[in-house]
Amino acid sequence: MAETVARHLVATGKLIDEDPAEALAHALAARRLASRIAAVREAVGLAAYHTGEWQMTIAELRTYHRMSGSQSHLAVLADCERALGRPERAIDLFRGADQAKLDKAASIELLIVAAGARGDLGQKDAAVAMLQVPELTSEAAEPWTARLRYAYADALLAVGRREEAREWFSRAADVDADGETDAAERLLELDGVLIEGDDEDDEPVEEIASGPGAPGAVPAEPDVDLAGPAEASDAEEDDDEGAGADEGDSERAERYADEGLTHDELSDDEAGDVTARVESEPQPERAASEPGAESTGSPESGADRR
Repeated sequence: MAETVARHLVATGKLIDEDPAEALAHALAARRLASRIAAVREAVGLAAYHTGEWQMTIAELRTYHRMSGSQSHLAVLADCERALGRPERAIDLFRGADQAKLDKAASIELLIVAAGARGDLGQKDAAVAMLQVPELTSEAAEPWTARLRYAYADALLAVGRREEAREWFSRAADVDADGETDAAERLLELDGVLIEGDDEDDEPVEEIASGPGAPGAVPAEPDVDLAGPAEASDAEEDDDEGAGADEGDSERAERYADEGLTHDELSDDEAGDVTARVESEPQPERAASEPGAESTGSPESGADRR
């Protein structure tokens, strides 16, 4: 059981960027086998986010936070609330966050999403003010620096401060070596430079900013250290498990779980380290009479993230 769940989790990680729907099917297969393991619920939530399944993302990541005691994916939850047309809830998540328990990257991403929610509500000046934090002008280039500067430039442009926006797009482009944002293209656009692709059928470059509606707009990586799982409410968890699953994904998940199928290119070595940690993470005991107890496995089986 541990090895099978681990293989599904590793397959989820390998496929989440290139084939999010298939990644979600693997994550759902892992959930079908071990729904009481925190890392499994995290994997389902992140895969659902990359496929645009906002309701499922919210349900799964909330369950993960309850089980693990972590609050690491608040920015993803807030972005889903924006995508569902509920920016007030995104702002509430920002206000209610315990900043002392968030690492800097998670805190900055949550700030960016909350500022975007202010913009959704028409409070564009407030969005600009929110992003004027000390980290914005820091000389050190952190992984989130380009995204913070890009969001600030976008907010400035929204209130008509074009020259300042140009400066901050430029500063974002300077530290965006990996091309995480399209700051360089936005800068050229402000300068009146039109870039035409070699092929008329080329897809437009997707903006990666604070706006909702683009799956994976907020960087969402599984936690490095997983806290010991705590048993969640049975009623809450039963409700969460069925939220938002697509019929095709559910069918594939059931087939993967029942037949033990995994990604064809997944080697034994790639799943080995996860399997070892799977076997060491206890799964909260489920009563024999509880629905789905047969497919959950022994209380000792569990899963950890890739």
